[in-house]
Amino acid sequence: MTKVPCGVGTCGIELMHVDPQGKAVAGSLHALGFGEVADVRVGKYIELRLREVGKDAAAERVREMCERLLANGVIEDFRVELTEDGR
Repeated sequence: MTKVPCGVGTCGIELMHVDPQGKAVAGSLHALGFGEVADVRVGKYIELRLREVGKDAAAERVREMCERLLANGVIEDFRVELTEDGR
């Protein structure tokens, strides 16, 4: 297993229900003349910097963080991506 020094785990969290903020943004974009916008979803993006850990372990730990704290499983879904920190 390759160690990833200070890897970055990101957790993209998406709403699974009606998104009133997304609807408001879409309406405003249409009012500003951006009629090609079909739909807008407003979510949250969380970036975590991890201490040295293997890539598979990092993915699992970030997934656990999302399931247990960062995402509301009732109304949100999430996806996890890992990248190497450029610092």
